[in-house]
Amino acid sequence: MILLKRTLQFLIICALLALITLLSLYYYVKSDIPSVQVLKNVQLQTPMQVFTKDGLLINQFGEKRRIPVTIDQIPEPLLQAFLATEDNRFYDHIGIDPIGIVRSALVLISTGEKKQGASTITMQLARNFFLTREKAYIRKVKEIFIAIHIENLLSKDEIFELYLNKIELGNRAFGIGAAAQVYYGKELKELTLAQMAMIAGLPKAPSALNPIRNPKRAKARRNVVLGRMLDEKYISRAQYNEATNQPITAYFHGAEIDLYAPYISEMVRAEMVSRYGIDKAYNSGFKVYTSVESNIQQAAQTALVNNLHAYDMRHGFRGPEAILWDPQTEPTPSDSKLLNILKEANELGPLKAAAVLNISDRSAEVILKSGERTTLTWDNLKWARKFITRYRQSFAPETASDILTPGMQIWLRKNDDNSYILSQIPEAASAIVSLDPQDGRIKAIVGGYSFEQSQYNRAVQAKRQVGSNIKPFIYSAALEKGYTLASILNDAPINQWDKSQGVAWRPKNSPAIYNGPIRIRRALAQSKNVISVRLLRGVGLQRTADHLLKFGFADEDINRSESLALGSASITPLELARGMSTFANGGHL
Repeated sequence: MILLKRTLQFLIICALLALITLLSLYYYVKSDIPSVQVLKNVQLQTPMQVFTKDGLLINQFGEKRRIPVTIDQIPEPLLQAFLATEDNRFYDHIGIDPIGIVRSALVLISTGEKKQGASTITMQLARNFFLTREKAYIRKVKEIFIAIHIENLLSKDEIFELYLNKIELGNRAFGIGAAAQVYYGKELKELTLAQMAMIAGLPKAPSALNPIRNPKRAKARRNVVLGRMLDEKYISRAQYNEATNQPITAYFHGAEIDLYAPYISEMVRAEMVSRYGIDKAYNSGFKVYTSVESNIQQAAQTALVNNLHAYDMRHGFRGPEAILWDPQTEPTPSDSKLLNILKEANELGPLKAAAVLNISDRSAEVILKSGERTTLTWDNLKWARKFITRYRQSFAPETASDILTPGMQIWLRKNDDNSYILSQIPEAASAIVSLDPQDGRIKAIVGGYSFEQSQYNRAVQAKRQVGSNIKPFIYSAALEKGYTLASILNDAPINQWDKSQGVAWRPKNSPAIYNGPIRIRRALAQSKNVISVRLLRGVGLQRTADHLLKFGFADEDINRSESLALGSASITPLELARGMSTFANGGHL
């Protein structure tokens, strides 16, 4: 009886000492414990996404890849994989696991090493949001108290959901939604058991156990997770055997872009950064819907590329990109050596790098960067008259050897019939803008041939002289002044002495044909330069310039000289399209 009493007294004293120690520790770290109220309205760092009007993803920007999911969107086996591996008593404890703590303490006493952390899912959430990963006793104490606070604030499902969306899983993937996309290009519901176990094994060491960087270690970790699921009876032996025999299928998947339109996404990125700053723009989860219509945008991009190539082909073939070997003195390199050389080629747009292997009378055998071999037919070669100048090309080729020789590195692109045609990087540049004249929204915009080649957006940055595009605006100024389409002006040469230049100014028609007195209607249809100048004189230079400002043009771009009538003003394609749309919109900008 005395022994029992003393034992009871000892236990009570130990309990009191433990309570005093716990309270002392709490008050010691109390000032350093952050408020967990922020978890009620937490804003996870989520990348900014840019969409078309009809909801297709154009691009996303952000340092962290994250796709937030709710707990009811997560497959049960994936939840079980995390529970079995990280905290199987999660739904039973109060934020700390006494059994785990005792086990960790015994390991520490017996080995002298901190091999087991005894961190519950709630404690890991506390560390991820409020603390560092430093292995220190004081950090663990803070972690425990924060975890208890979290348990009092949130439900178990809310804690689990936050944890699964917050954790780092390697390759800039944060949260299981992003991990499924980054490693497998899938949604969570599409993952196999083996893939779920792979993701559940990553929190321990996202870099070291990464299936892309270290597939062997990742597979071993995956099988540990599957073993824990088997021990906890979440899966059967047959499921375990099938999953452990699955190969590693992970590889890096970028964002699933539905419509590649980089000039648009860069315009949006710059605007959002200007409005909100780079950190808020990139990490606040903005979903930006543009006015662009995907079918029109795709058509515009295709039209620009095709027409640049058509223009370029009409001016002749400028020769190969490089000479890889001399067929007169060197043997043809092996395919592996050629592919090593070709992989350095920077392919742009639809262009594919290739090397010429053999030449026949009217065909050529080539190997592409991808390793594909193909034969270029005469129909896909015969356009290539040799380029001499912008205005001259050489004779039409009669055989393939007039165009190509073995050893050349050339560019190819797919033809309408899916065959390859000899091509080259266009030297000309272009841009397209399509606007809805009723509300001014941009339906399509393309800033150049290839964003990889040049990020310069010609649609909104290139101020070029507009030439005869200025004439509708000049004529509208004349109509406002009182001219009519039936008004008659003299289509005759103009000679005006310019004292400042010491020469005569002689604007000419193109072609230089003059018809004498003609109606304004006909002059506009035939784009008569001298009539445009005479109208500007009739309206007045300043009054014409003021009229042009009504179409949204910037005052500094409208030069005050008679050359304005010939299009000397420098305006971007977007500004010009906006001005033109005013006519279609009943005169309203």
